[in-house]
Order: sequence, then C-alpha cells, then structure tokens
Amino acid sequence: MKDKKKEILDWVKVVLTALAIAFILNRFIIVNAQVPTGSMENTVMTNDRVFAFRLSYLFEEPKRGDIVVFPFPDDESENYLKRIIGLPGETVEIIDGKVYINNSEEPLKEDYLKEAPTGSYGPYQVPEDSYFMLGDNRNISLDSRYWINPYVKRDKILGKVVLRYYPSITVLK
Repeated sequence: MKDKKKEILDWVKVVLTALAIAFILNRFIIVNAQVPTGSMENTVMTNDRVFAFRLSYLFEEPKRGDIVVFPFPDDESENYLKRIIGLPGETVEIIDGKVYINNSEEPLKEDYLKEAPTGSYGPYQVPEDSYFMLGDNRNISLDSRYWINPYVKRDKILGKVVLRYYPSITVLK
C-alpha cells in the first residue's frame, strides 16, 4: 500500500512541476499565439501557431522588420501580430504603396510583401516611445494605417515572433 501511495505522490509531483514550468514559460518567457487572419501572409499564414520570445527586447530595442505580438491599441483584450515599420521619432509616409521613412528618396526595401501594395497614407509622426506597424499582406491588413490609436507603445510589445511551430516548424526572421 505504501508503494502505491508513493507512486501516486511521485506522479502528482511530476504533474505539478510540469504545470509550474508551463506557467512560468507562458507568463514570463514566451507568448503562444494563433494567427487568425491573412494580414501577414505569406510570412505567417492564417491559423499558423507561433511563439514570441518575451525576453527579446530585454537588452536591445525593437528593430524595423521585427514581427511582434502586442495588444491591439484600440482593444487591448485582443493580441495582434504585425511587422515593425516605423521606429520612435520617425516620419512614415506611404505613397502608391511604397513606404518612405523620414522623407527618404528611396522607398523601404520590403522583400517579404505578399503582393505589390496600393494606396497612399500619412505622413505619420511616430512618438518617441512607440512604433508604427504594418502587415505583410498590405492590401487586406488592418494595421496602423486604420487604427484609432495608430502607434504601439514600447512597453506594450509582448514579444518578438521567433518560431512558427504549426503546421510546420520555421524559424522566423
């Protein structure tokens, strides 16, 4: 009887340890997200599952081109996944689908776009503590161009997307 109780207690310890590790990982190390729309295609597809690393920006600042998870600025109960385009203090303008930073002569090089975007937007003056976000599938993406609050504050970025794990494993850059 003692052996049976010991075995049950050992299993309870294993399960509780696993739950504690999962809680710590999910709360402090990673963000587990499912992509609900095609706004980031072809980089991340609808229904893909991704991990974002919460500690990515502990020792460095977010960079242009990073894909990040953050609470939607107009409804923080919902998390979004978009690409950082405008950095703090920059002016972003979109002319005929091309992105220009700080009145540059050359548009931003964006090899990751699904198709040639259309439309003109801005200019947007990104506040010092914030970022301007766009989807890779610009023609359908509801992103900073359309939000009531068009910027994502630095402290609202939950993590940098580093891995797509479903339906296949892919390291994202």
